[in-house]
Amino acid sequence: MENKQSIQELTLEEVMGDRFGRYSKYIIQERALPDVRDGLKPVQRRILYAMNKDGNTYDKGFRKSAKSVGNIMGNYHPHGDSSIYEAMVRMSQDWKLREVLIEMHGNNGSMDGDPPAAMRYTEARLSQLSGEMLKDIEKDTVDLVWNFDDTEKEPTVLPAAYPNLLINGSTGISAGYATEIPTHNLSEVIDGTIYLIDHPNASLEKIMEFIPGPDFPTGGILQGKDEIKKAYETGKGKVILRSKTSIEPLKGGKQQIVIHEVPYEVNKAILVKKMDEIRLNKKIDGIAEVRDETDRTGLQIVVELKKDANAEGILNYLFKNTDLQINYNFNMVAIDNMTPQQVGLKHILASYIQHRQSVITKRSQYELKKAQKRQHIVEGLMKALSILDEVIAAIRESKDKRDAKNNLVKKFDFTEEQAEAIVNLQLYRLTNTDITQLKKEAEELAAEVKELQLILSSERELNKVMKQELRQIKKQYGNDRLTKIEDQITEIKIETEVLIAQEDVVVTVTQEGYMKRSSLRSYNASRPEELGMKDGDRVLFAQKMNTLDHVLILTNRGNMIYRPVHEVADLKWKDVGEHISQTISSLKVDEEIMAVFPYKEIDANQLFVLMTKEGMIKQTRMTEFSPWRTYRSRPTAAIKLKSDTDRVVAVRLIKNVKNLDVFVGTYRGFGLRYPLDEVPVVGAKAAGVKAVNLKDGDYVVGGALVLSEGDSPITLISQRGAAKRMLAQELPQLGRAKRGLMIFRELKKNAHRLVYLTDTIDGEIELLSQKGTTQTLEIAKIPVSDRLANGSFAIDEKKDGEVFAVYETKQWDEQPG
Repeated sequence: MENKQSIQELTLEEVMGDRFGRYSKYIIQERALPDVRDGLKPVQRRILYAMNKDGNTYDKGFRKSAKSVGNIMGNYHPHGDSSIYEAMVRMSQDWKLREVLIEMHGNNGSMDGDPPAAMRYTEARLSQLSGEMLKDIEKDTVDLVWNFDDTEKEPTVLPAAYPNLLINGSTGISAGYATEIPTHNLSEVIDGTIYLIDHPNASLEKIMEFIPGPDFPTGGILQGKDEIKKAYETGKGKVILRSKTSIEPLKGGKQQIVIHEVPYEVNKAILVKKMDEIRLNKKIDGIAEVRDETDRTGLQIVVELKKDANAEGILNYLFKNTDLQINYNFNMVAIDNMTPQQVGLKHILASYIQHRQSVITKRSQYELKKAQKRQHIVEGLMKALSILDEVIAAIRESKDKRDAKNNLVKKFDFTEEQAEAIVNLQLYRLTNTDITQLKKEAEELAAEVKELQLILSSERELNKVMKQELRQIKKQYGNDRLTKIEDQITEIKIETEVLIAQEDVVVTVTQEGYMKRSSLRSYNASRPEELGMKDGDRVLFAQKMNTLDHVLILTNRGNMIYRPVHEVADLKWKDVGEHISQTISSLKVDEEIMAVFPYKEIDANQLFVLMTKEGMIKQTRMTEFSPWRTYRSRPTAAIKLKSDTDRVVAVRLIKNVKNLDVFVGTYRGFGLRYPLDEVPVVGAKAAGVKAVNLKDGDYVVGGALVLSEGDSPITLISQRGAAKRMLAQELPQLGRAKRGLMIFRELKKNAHRLVYLTDTIDGEIELLSQKGTTQTLEIAKIPVSDRLANGSFAIDEKKDGEVFAVYETKQWDEQPG
């Protein structure tokens, strides 16, 4: 029955909640976060205390790390030896701590992330500065508590003669909290602390005159004064930390980037590897070699550049794409009054000052007690020496030591403590010199007692002592700042020229959507007609361009695709090319490339004129097609098509010129000419306005831009294989959205219907008939007829069937438009 009563019925939620709560409390308070007073986590505190207690201090020889670790684990820290040794090693690494707390002989790791040697090989001792952390610990200055097995006592905090939390910073992750406190300069922190002691209500701006920002052991350049101030105010903030670099000239007109300092906590080996990968993968052109020249004299990484490489541009690229520049995030969380708190600069300093006041008070009380005790003894000894003969007589008459002490107390009014000191007195102490020494000691003790009482009674005196001790530490251990602070964050601008190897190439795009760039070497080694292509596909665009140029590609469904030339697949002239759908998956099966527009820079004065099969027209500025964020995988709309059957049938890219007319030709042989000014300039996603008034069953075959005045020949091909040229100006200038006039003579039987229209004045076109016959025509040789002529037959309709398709034969140009 008793057993049943001791069994508790608890839900899993209660048990888990309770246990996890306890575990969280433990790792927050006892493992991962530093104390705001001494800046140490429990494992670090135990390491320093145990080594100090063991006499493993800076003024004695080094001792095997394993011995210290075993001692720490056995007495104070019941965890794995590896976690203790790792903490110990970190405290000895001068690239992690601004002022090391442990000196180590042997391999204690490196900036390249190399692991330290095993603890059986290394030797360690406390550094001299650690001595200042532990100074006066034996004077009851801090609370001591029992260790895990109640056999030893350990401190809850160290006396800490300097603000270690700021000087050495801290980093850690616990349950629900993480901390990232940067390192600072000892001299600056002490100056700031002294100022705050004198001016408890000082503003943060004033404190920052003394402590302008973190000072990392690895140096570097810290940017963003406003961000530092915000972090010091709230405990959270983000700054930019970049390497210290220089650009040095080499022989033969070359240059090299030399990196002298890297950001804090950056793994140097990984940084060098990443920079070398950029060279190997040719992400940028211009890096010849990356070398790590670090040796015992200091850190040095060299990035050797090729001749005429843009050193500034390459350095900017490296800043942006490697850990040569990092974001450093302040997250100043520390344990204050057993509670994790987000602390600002003033909070840390104020907590430290309060701690130090407590330490000095307790130390003064301890020393006062000790001095008063000794004063009491010295008074007794002086009194005994003044009545020496009587004292000796009293002692000689006594039976034993106890009796002697009792007699001295009774006869001469000594206290128990004084009597003890007198009976233990050695004979040589009865000389004249000893009396003089006692008087001198009494005077010194009186002065010491007076001074200690003054410290304990006056806060001003106590602060004076604190400042004096801080100044002494600054004098002994202070050093110059390593990290340079810059007020503004430098924006990194990367010029495209840096990223891309400049090269002249031939870019080809086919109607079916195969695209490639070929080196001039590959092009020159082949004949133009050997261009790799699928059967039935044809070249839409072939042009000599530079890798710094760009292309806009329009599809017949109104999608605009953007590609910088350097991103086009680099293939041989005889290769087919990469299909656009390999990167853009949203294109329809029947979608074809309609036109390709090369350019060096987007021109605000250039406009696209687009016409659709169902009779819509619009103008859109080229600037609407500036590269968009997702251009690699998605096209952007160039025109909104009203129906699923509508298609773009004509597109032109023009400068903003006056005196241009639109010429529209429809299937049923209607032509319409009107001023381009009547077509509004609208956005990329707009559908436009009506270009022509279509009869039922009619549709736009093509469109052109012609001169308002002058001669602009238009070439027309009918389904019956008739070809003719006419001057666009033969059609009177009408208004937009009218029906237009006939451009073929209407026949009662088997009338001519328009299948192709172009304003190209030279070059060749190829006619394809239903029965597979092809006929090539030279445009300039087609006779110019009047508006109502039906032209001359290029294909025998009865024998070869109707014209199925017409293509312009592409000649390739030397330069992009």
